[in-house]
Amino acid sequence: MRLGLCQIDTVQGDPRRNLGRIVEAAHEARAAGADWAVFPELALPGYLPGDLLARPGFVAALAAWEAELAARLPAGLGVLVGSIGRAGEGAGKALRNEALAIRDGRILARRAKSMLPTYDVFDEARYFRPATERRPVDLDGRLAAVTICEDLWAGQPTGLEVPDYGIDPAAELVSAGAEFVLNLSASPYSHGRPAHRTALAASVATRLGRPVALVNLVGGDDDVLFDGSSVLVDARGRVIRRLASFAEEIAVVDVDAAGSEAAATELAPIEEVRRALVMGIRDYFRKTGVERAVLGLSGGIDSAVVAVLAAEALGPDRVTAVAMPSEYSASMSEEDARALAGRLGLDYRVAPIGEAYAAMRAALGPALDGEPAGIVLENLQPRLRGTLLMGVSNATGALLLATGNKSELAVGYCTLYGDMCGALAVIADLLKTEVYELARHLNRDGEIIPLRTLERPPSAELRPDQRDTDSLPDYAVLDPIIRRFVVDRSSEDEIVAEGFEPGIVRSVLDRISANEYKRRQMPPGLRVSAKAFGVGRRKRLAAGPQRVEWPEREGERR
Repeated sequence: MRLGLCQIDTVQGDPRRNLGRIVEAAHEARAAGADWAVFPELALPGYLPGDLLARPGFVAALAAWEAELAARLPAGLGVLVGSIGRAGEGAGKALRNEALAIRDGRILARRAKSMLPTYDVFDEARYFRPATERRPVDLDGRLAAVTICEDLWAGQPTGLEVPDYGIDPAAELVSAGAEFVLNLSASPYSHGRPAHRTALAASVATRLGRPVALVNLVGGDDDVLFDGSSVLVDARGRVIRRLASFAEEIAVVDVDAAGSEAAATELAPIEEVRRALVMGIRDYFRKTGVERAVLGLSGGIDSAVVAVLAAEALGPDRVTAVAMPSEYSASMSEEDARALAGRLGLDYRVAPIGEAYAAMRAALGPALDGEPAGIVLENLQPRLRGTLLMGVSNATGALLLATGNKSELAVGYCTLYGDMCGALAVIADLLKTEVYELARHLNRDGEIIPLRTLERPPSAELRPDQRDTDSLPDYAVLDPIIRRFVVDRSSEDEIVAEGFEPGIVRSVLDRISANEYKRRQMPPGLRVSAKAFGVGRRKRLAAGPQRVEWPEREGERR
């Protein structure tokens, strides 16, 4: 059987647009000789429609969209596509996350997802009822184990938060006679996830002795990114075909093939991150219908990296970079910003904040019963810059890109209504050391970001001779502590046991706890790690310190 693996980009809550893309891809797959085309999870409504599913009108309209889709698909091609169905009578939610089998204008079968994730960025149990029975689907006389995303992860050593659902859908379906496993997926990207997903498919294939085709969603959904990286492995776990990462692709493969066909090469980790962020920017603008971006270009490493990514994602002619020097800005900062903007071909502007800063200092005096000083004056500068950038945004319709990184957001080394202003936080899930790594990677074929920007000690330049290390541990120390606590969920004691100074660990963890209120007000940040600030990490504002330890039952992770 020839399968069309249709790795497409969909739009959440826009069945009309998604239907058109599914039909186009189906025709392409048919022209290339496919017998059946397989699409990602919830491809028709878009993954995940969220509380649109609480609107009866949206759900009711999906039935009409499904009928139109069936009528417009090419003759002679079977299609497996993700949609939403009604669960029928019984206790629980009224909807199901389903895969539809369509051929020659008819919906032949519907199969519901069994394992509904509710961890990290997922919240499917809020909307759906799980399947209670599992049956293979007859595809032209051959039985297929049609599974949906999480259904394939049962019993696998994922290293993630996947719970034990007590079932193994793929194994049940193979026991019922399925000859191969098909998985319609919307599995988000994080560091190393494409390789992990390929290993998962190979593991299932060898365990069950059946070929596995996993077709994954690609594209950006606000802060959550999907990498594609769809894969077909044979019954021995050998990769037959791997599709591109971070790009749409349609490939026709023989599900019974053995050995290797041409496959997309796995990317180096830092190149994975670069492509993920470029795709995330591009999709955010495309799906919101906005064409232009604006950012503050300070001459520092963070804004330089964001500028390079934005120029690639949108085109340099659609990016405005504004330098906003103050009396504390080094001359080399504006020089480096201008050089970078020139190399990229950005629309570059200079708007000094000196006069506005002096006026605001004078205006604050009466409100404070004296001359403002210290942190008041430091925070005043990024807030003035944020006001300027939002003015440009208002005047031009451009979306403002925030340039803060994960290290700053973790410990609150950022200013509300200042450098946290924006519609999208591009590098909010990159630690400072990772920002430097990405900057060096962006310069791999020649100097784009000025070398001086990479070599100078990082500074907010809000007071004379300021350095980040005046307020923070060195990033070589700070970043591993943040990673271990936020991503790995290690306890204070576990981090200290790795050799970190106890006082530094305690201070960092206290600052992470104290600055949750700032992160609650940050723009959506493109997610590239296994645990990002934002939608996948829930913490109350009025809660105890995060470093406190609680008694645990045996086997529980701290």
